Amino acid sequence: MRLRRTLTRALPLTPAVALLLLFLAGPIAYCAYIAFTDLQLTGQAHSSFVGFENFRAAFKDDAFLNAVWLTLVFTVLSSLVGQNTLGLALASLMQRASKPVRTVVGGIVVTAWVLPEVVAGFLLYAFFRREGTLNAILDWLHLPTQNWLFTLPILAVSFANVWRGTAFSMLVYSAALNEIPKEITEAAEVDGAGGWRRMWHITLPMIRRSIGTNLMLNTLQTLSVFGLIWVMTRGGPGNRSQTLPLFMYEQAFQKSMIGYGTAVALLLLVVGSLFSLVYMRLLRTEV
Repeated sequence: MRLRRTLTRALPLTPAVALLLLFLAGPIAYCAYIAFTDLQLTGQAHSSFVGFENFRAAFKDDAFLNAVWLTLVFTVLSSLVGQNTLGLALASLMQRASKPVRTVVGGIVVTAWVLPEVVAGFLLYAFFRREGTLNAILDWLHLPTQNWLFTLPILAVSFANVWRGTAFSMLVYSAALNEIPKEITEAAEVDGAGGWRRMWHITLPMIRRSIGTNLMLNTLQTLSVFGLIWVMTRGGPGNRSQTLPLFMYEQAFQKSMIGYGTAVALLLLVVGSLFSLVYMRLLRTEV
C-alpha cells in the first residue's frame, strides 16, 4: 500500500525526470564515454576505447598545464577577488548613498552585466587595444602607453570579467545587507565600533552564507567564461590568455580531437566540483 502511494505521488514527476534523463543525464554520460575514446571530428571512420590515455596525455601537455594555471589566475583575480570584493564594496557604499546616486550607480553597473558577452568583449577590446580608449586617456595624461592585450592579456581579460560580472555580486550583497537588523549596527556604533570593526565583526559574519553562495556561483560562472576571452584575445598572444574552455575548444574543434577535448572538459568539471564542495561546506556552517 505504501509503495503504491509513493508511485502515485511520483507519477506527476515522471515527464520531468524523463526530460532530465534525455537532455541532461544522457548527453553527460555520452560525453563521459567520449573522453575515454580517440574520437576525432574528421579523418576517422571508427573510434576506439583508449582508457585513461587522454587524461595522461593532458597532464603531460605543457599547454594544458599552462591553461590550468591561467584558469586559476583568471578565476582568483576576476571572481574571488575582483567581483566579490568590488560587489561588496559597492553594496556597502550604496547602503549609505542617496536614492539618486543608488539609481545611477546601480543602473550603470547592471547595464554592464546584462550586455551580451560578445558585445562586452568588443567594448573591452576597444578599451584595451593599442589605439583604444585606455591608451588615449594615458596619452592625454602624459603617461606611458602600451599594447595591453599583448603585454598583460590575462590581466586585461580578468578586468573585463570584473567589469561585466560585478553587478551580480552587488545585487546579492545588497539583499544580504538589507536583512541585517539596523538595531545591531546602531548598537555597535554607539559602543564606539568604527566602520571597519563593524564590517569585520558584525556585517561579514552575518552575511557569511550569502558570501558562500555568491562565491560558488561566481566561481562556476568564471570557470566557464569563453566568449569574452575569445573576442578579446582568442587566447593569445600565443597561449598567454588561453584558459581551459579555450584550450578545450582548440583541441576539440580546431584540431578535431573530440576525445581529448572532452577529457579536458571533464577535468574542468572536476575543478568546478572541487570549488563547489568547498563552498557547500562553508554554506553548511552555521553563523
